[in-house]
Amino acid sequence: MDKAQTLPKTLQEAIIHFADFENCKEFMMQLRWPDGKAICPNCGSDDVAYLPNARVFKCYQKHARQKFSLKVGTIFEESPIALEKWLPVMWMLVNSKNGISSWEIHRAMGVTQKTAWFMLQRGRLAMQDESYTKLSGTIEADETYIGGKAKNMHLDKLTRLKMQGHVRAGTDGKSIVAGLLERDGKAKVKVMPNTRAYHMRSNVTENVEKGSTVYTDALRSYRNLPVDGFIHDFVDHTER
Repeated sequence: MDKAQTLPKTLQEAIIHFADFENCKEFMMQLRWPDGKAICPNCGSDDVAYLPNARVFKCYQKHARQKFSLKVGTIFEESPIALEKWLPVMWMLVNSKNGISSWEIHRAMGVTQKTAWFMLQRGRLAMQDESYTKLSGTIEADETYIGGKAKNMHLDKLTRLKMQGHVRAGTDGKSIVAGLLERDGKAKVKVMPNTRAYHMRSNVTENVEKGSTVYTDALRSYRNLPVDGFIHDFVDHTER
């Protein structure tokens, strides 16, 4: 059976599955060394053996720190938290469409809220895409408004935002977030100052390879994408 098919699909399954250290070890091995051969993170040698009683690896090259655990070289390094806790938390983080709070982790995993916050910060850092690779193929672009309504703001804050020009008809004081989704691939999101053509088109040209097909809504800011070298089509949601 394909090992990917044995991965947990629910939180309950994730907690039970990763409660077994051997499952954690197999999962980490596949992620770090898909060919099954451990590599020393200090010298890069594959002259490495696993010590099951200590649950660590030992490199037989002569250098400091010959022994290393599965956590060394990962976001889990220098943390006393066991993989049996870390991996279910990472499962929760990557499978939560609406985000997850430290208090949710605190309640679900039985760790302190401070520890849960620390784990979330490490996890979110790992999920940041620092790659400069552009999206390609078929891309869907859209934008949304996020944040509290202007009418619910404190008067001082509302006055300040109005003076700065952030509260206008349509946005109502909210933040504008533009998203680019590569079908069957990655997604990129960015907070935008406004939805004018310069910013919306720049967001596409900076993050999408030319020649790609970009689908958008009927926002006029996207209309000149063909001039920028993209194939553009749009859906007018106002038509029925």
